Amino acid sequence: MGRAERVVLAYSGGVDTSVCIPYLKHEWGVKEVITLAADLGQGDELEPIREKALKSGAEKSLIADATAEFVKDYAFPAIQANALYENRYPLSTALARPLIAKLLVEAAAEYGADAVAHGCTGKGNDQVRFDVSIAALNPSLKVLAPAREWGMSREETIAYGERYGIPSPVKKSSPYSIDRNLLGRSIEAGPLEDPWTEPLEEIYALTQAIANTPNEPEYVEISFDRGIPVTLNGTALDPVTLITQLNEVVGRHGVGRIDMVENRLVGIKSREIYEAPALLVLIQAHRDLESLTLTADVTHYKRGIEETYSQLVYNGLWYSPLKAALDAFVQQTQERVSGIVRVKLFKGTATIVGRKSTNSLYSPDLATYGAEDQFDHKAAEGFIYVWGLPTRVWSEKLRG
Repeated sequence: MGRAERVVLAYSGGVDTSVCIPYLKHEWGVKEVITLAADLGQGDELEPIREKALKSGAEKSLIADATAEFVKDYAFPAIQANALYENRYPLSTALARPLIAKLLVEAAAEYGADAVAHGCTGKGNDQVRFDVSIAALNPSLKVLAPAREWGMSREETIAYGERYGIPSPVKKSSPYSIDRNLLGRSIEAGPLEDPWTEPLEEIYALTQAIANTPNEPEYVEISFDRGIPVTLNGTALDPVTLITQLNEVVGRHGVGRIDMVENRLVGIKSREIYEAPALLVLIQAHRDLESLTLTADVTHYKRGIEETYSQLVYNGLWYSPLKAALDAFVQQTQERVSGIVRVKLFKGTATIVGRKSTNSLYSPDLATYGAEDQFDHKAAEGFIYVWGLPTRVWSEKLRG
């Protein structure tokens, strides 16, 4: 007895999602499998992937061009929130999952499917992100996860696929698991499973090795309008072009690599390598511009919001009520975060060397130690007395 008549499957063209097609049909009795491949700027030629899905038994193979939506509606809000999971990972892969879930739900509605499916295993974060996001968008829609339940090893999965004419795309020379979109790449598995093992240079694609970077620094100027990056070196660019060009410039100088052991939601630690050149620099520049344009109390309070925001995105709660509430807070703070940030790129470092804004709260007359100083030095003594009074009283009582 099949679990569903018609299923929309999130499809990447890899082993697991390809095997999901015959598995759903032959083991679970699904009559029609419609695949959906999302173009998120990963640079792959998607037509072969579309054709592979059809050869693997899909009734229909869809390609959704969602790169612009990905940047505008997912990456940019995360930049405004300075979202860094565990203060390091800019969520380049995690941000794609709620969008893919949205595309699945929309396709299911369009084609009258009563279920959606994905190829996630039971150890990763993505299964949570897909399942929870789909439940938030359409709680009546079934979610099927064959790879989580079929219990086959990697070798058995490949053999199962070969029974139905699916060739193995895995090369023995490449033991890594890689996910890529416009925002960056995530690399795991193989030798990287040993946290002591240094990553080989061959795993990187978006960032140059330090030895190969230019011997002269390069400066880039990024302007923001209410927290959204809008120009690069004075040229107004659409969101996708801005990220694309900045990836190239930043990566050329070896900036954007992350090597970390992160805490997965499912309770295990995982060694992950990320490349996210543009995204990391944009968050760094944006955060610096906030230091110029936000008051101290808003800046400090927002740091706690940013940590919670990052955890929500990482943990698959993009469409949750708390995330929506935090979005409202973040958007309110961005009203005056407009200006230009100057970044120096050199030998694997990105250093903020200048910032300016018409909304700047920096006052030269108050900050200077020169003759133009307008700060009332006499007021400091009274301020210090009142500020330190609780400590003074505590000390007096302590000493009796």
